[in-house]
Amino acid sequence: MNKFLIAVIAAAVVAGCQTAPTTAPTEDKSTESGTTSSTGAAGGTTTQGTQSGAVTGTQTGAANPLKDPSNILSRRSIYFEFDSFTVSDQFKPLVEAHAKYLAQNRNVKVTLQGHADERGSREYNIALGQKRADAVKRMLVILGAPETIVETVSFGEEKPKNAGHDEASWAENRRVDIVYAGE
Repeated sequence: MNKFLIAVIAAAVVAGCQTAPTTAPTEDKSTESGTTSSTGAAGGTTTQGTQSGAVTGTQTGAANPLKDPSNILSRRSIYFEFDSFTVSDQFKPLVEAHAKYLAQNRNVKVTLQGHADERGSREYNIALGQKRADAVKRMLVILGAPETIVETVSFGEEKPKNAGHDEASWAENRRVDIVYAGE
């Protein structure tokens, strides 16, 4: 009798612990200022509400700003003058946009990959690529990006964007590429 009672209790405990998994709603605070977005277990249905109380529903989630070609965040390369690691005024809005994105999305990891053209020694180009990556990192951190989520690496002349041997090709290779984790 005791064995039967223990078996029944064990079966009841196991059955009571077994439940169907559900997806809890999550809140996405990375949308435009004043709006929130939540996604639940309803198969990808997204609702967006503003602070005024209006709610609209859509079947697709918001586009990833990093992949939206019309968004500045989809641009990932910062180019440099010959033998320089100073971020030019032309690329400061791009760095500012990425800094703002990183400040708002502190769980994202990013790697800054420094590059140089083929002129100069291998060692010199590795050092120059690192200085370029560090200059962009310094600017991102000053503008609010957490330092802990930004890594730098230099490839020197080892990964050219353009394999040509003229000024136009070299200009494309003097850069820092912004690479987000998982991409």
